[in-house]
Amino acid sequence: MDDTVIRDAEASDAAGIAAIYNDAVIHTTAIWNETPVDADNRRAWLAERQAGGFPVLVAEGEGHILGYATFGPWRPHEGYRHTVEHSVYVLDAARGRGLGRALMQALLARAADAGLHVMVGGIEAGNQASLALHRALGFRETARMPQVGRKFDRWLDLVFMQRFVASDAVD
Repeated sequence: MDDTVIRDAEASDAAGIAAIYNDAVIHTTAIWNETPVDADNRRAWLAERQAGGFPVLVAEGEGHILGYATFGPWRPHEGYRHTVEHSVYVLDAARGRGLGRALMQALLARAADAGLHVMVGGIEAGNQASLALHRALGFRETARMPQVGRKFDRWLDLVFMQRFVASDAVD
């Protein structure tokens, strides 16, 4: 990870983000969507995120995008405005090198700088690597919802994990 840089995403990163997203759509249960997207879709998604004041970070190295992370609204009601839900994805060939951790640490710093209180992640219960990463970063499981999703002809359980971001949070 020596030459990898974590930075704000730009419109020119859309194809790299789409490739990572589509790999997760086609091959994993990390994303419960089943329809791949193109670079134009990710460019519009990126513009919408940034217009809403939400970061999209990329890990760039080896001449291309190796991963990305973002957060956005947890729920649409004003009372939830201090809580965000995040996503983090790493290129299959780049997993296991600490990129997910680096992206998450940068994302947590952005959440703290924004004065947010809680970050939530929804993780498929069988994704042991993601669950372990989140535990290592101080997230704790707060809910487990059996069979709320379906992909690859099987029912999926959803685990919610959360972490306080604000330094004044009471656990």
